[in-house]
Amino acid sequence: MKLVVPVKLLPTPEQAAALESTLRPCNAAACDVATAARQVDCYRNYELRKHTYQGIKAEYRLGAQAAQHVIKKVADAYATLTANIRAGNLGKAGSRRRWRAEVSPIGFRWNAAQPYDARMLSWHHDTRTASIWTTAGRLRDVAYTGSAGQIKAVATSKIGESDLVYRDGMWFLHATVEVAEAPMYEPDGFLGVDMGIVNIVYDSDGNRYAGTRLNGYRRRQARLRARLQEKGTKSAKRLLARRNKKEARHAANVNHHIAKTIVTEAARTGRGIAVEELTAIRDRVRLRKPQRVTLHSWSFRQLGSFLAYKARRAGVPLVEVDPRYTSQTCNGCGHRDRRNRLDQETFHCRSCGVVAHADHNAALNIAKRGVESWGAVNRPHAAPPRSQREVDPQARPFIGG
Repeated sequence: MKLVVPVKLLPTPEQAAALESTLRPCNAAACDVATAARQVDCYRNYELRKHTYQGIKAEYRLGAQAAQHVIKKVADAYATLTANIRAGNLGKAGSRRRWRAEVSPIGFRWNAAQPYDARMLSWHHDTRTASIWTTAGRLRDVAYTGSAGQIKAVATSKIGESDLVYRDGMWFLHATVEVAEAPMYEPDGFLGVDMGIVNIVYDSDGNRYAGTRLNGYRRRQARLRARLQEKGTKSAKRLLARRNKKEARHAANVNHHIAKTIVTEAARTGRGIAVEELTAIRDRVRLRKPQRVTLHSWSFRQLGSFLAYKARRAGVPLVEVDPRYTSQTCNGCGHRDRRNRLDQETFHCRSCGVVAHADHNAALNIAKRGVESWGAVNRPHAAPPRSQREVDPQARPFIGG
């Protein structure tokens, strides 16, 4: 499987200036290619090269590989935009937002990431340095650092394409590496995972990962941003810039810890993981206005993706199940009724009388559906009845004695 491993570059001031002087023309060229793509109505990588390759290579002094990566970056950006338009993520047909996305060329910031391949970037793991192509020439001995796991990954794994990234005054290389997957085992049951807002995760074993602290942290950050934006001074704007993405990094760290704990427990007990299929949850769920901020700021997709790749790497089976009525159905008797859910955390079955935490009851239902889903997918196909089997017309009948 492929993972993206970020390592931090430690360039000298001269090397940092050369890296910046490379990102700026690459992204300026990408803007020109995006404009040309709209003008000629051509968005495929190889077709777009015929219209733009020679021009951007000469005007911006780009190498052959860099020019091709710029064009591919633009083609990929338009492919993503088209997918978002078809999915309705940019509004309904005829809306102003969608119309502007359909007719305006894509723009690239000066510090947008630039792809590098093996011809433009080489790693020297013994000295922890990298050799990087720039418009000013090849930069050799650019030092890099990272955690022990990141350094080991780039040193021992096959490295594919990497991205040069400038963020918050620091330089990074995001390397795509191939790591071995553990063989997937046959699960002995499933660990159900119910995701929510009050409780980030409640599993079928009764373990609760409460979102109280994270939601409180986000409310404090929102109040602080509002005060700084209202103040509007230079020092307030500098503080806002320093705090940029801090909340997202904190939430990602929380999601990493939760996903790792769940996958480790499932692997320890030989079970699989069953999660809800939360596709388009923001479009399906209807909430009051004060609750919308909480829903849209909570990263359901991120936690799900963390669970998926950690489970795949550990060989733990993971299935997505239909989330409908999991909070209204009794996991004991199977009775379904909207009135079973008394409030956010209380479940009281009107048929058998069982009382449980609503999220725990939902997690148990998800675990059951995981078993059913795994059995339906992996159940061996039964042979068709004899009357329905195909008969070879040239086969000779058997006449027994």
